[in-house]
Amino acid sequence: MSSSPEETNAGPVIRDLRRIDPRTGQVRTPGADAQGTAARGPGKPARPGRHSAAKPGGTPAAEAAAPAAPPAPPEAAGTGAGPAAGGAPPAAAEPGGAPESGAAAQLAERTADLQRVSAEYANYRKRVDRDRLVVREQALANVLVALLPVLDDIGRAREHGELSGGFKSVADSLEATVTKLGLVSFGTEGEPFDPNVHEALTHSYSAAVTEPTCVQILQPGYKVGERIVRPARVAVAEPADEVATAGEPDEASPSGGQDEAGSQESREDED
Repeated sequence: MSSSPEETNAGPVIRDLRRIDPRTGQVRTPGADAQGTAARGPGKPARPGRHSAAKPGGTPAAEAAAPAAPPAPPEAAGTGAGPAAGGAPPAAAEPGGAPESGAAAQLAERTADLQRVSAEYANYRKRVDRDRLVVREQALANVLVALLPVLDDIGRAREHGELSGGFKSVADSLEATVTKLGLVSFGTEGEPFDPNVHEALTHSYSAAVTEPTCVQILQPGYKVGERIVRPARVAVAEPADEVATAGEPDEASPSGGQDEAGSQESREDED
């Protein structure tokens, strides 16, 4: 029994019968297989190697002799569902189409909503801060108004020289505290009379003033910030030349001439 050179080969014999070339990715033609068979010699069918793959139900020789299948179209190879399978190719979105314009409009709408909400919140914060400040000033003014009689008593005691000892320390502490809270006193002698901040309790005329003037401060006024919590109660004096001008009789008045003529006639009648 004779053995062929292939059978006597010590190493395994591997023949590549794949239809697709793994290096180039191209389909192999049947002519290349025939040339390989002719090179091996006539009458010797191609013998697959130990690691070659065979198609079930067929022989390696039949696979080599079978014509190669044409390559699949790109649509079918890529997705498996081309026009032949009943699927339509996806339509490419054109730049500036309806989807993109709709997204841009939605983005602009959301941006406008966000800006409006931000502006409303900013206005709300300003209004709350303003209302909080007004409420604080109102509450502080109510407390300080209740302390004004005590401050008036302290002022009268200071004028009469009765502010001394421990009472003086308490009075100084109270005045420093209300000043720190924003209470400011106003009203001094000699300043012009202002009906917005002064309350006139007495009125007189004086030649030493040229305009309505506060000549005496009966009770000082107090304010918190720009708010007047109590006007200054003062005595007001006006210039005296106004009184003299108002009291002088009019020499050129016709009534005066008639009175003099009437008195002369009455004297003649008596004679």
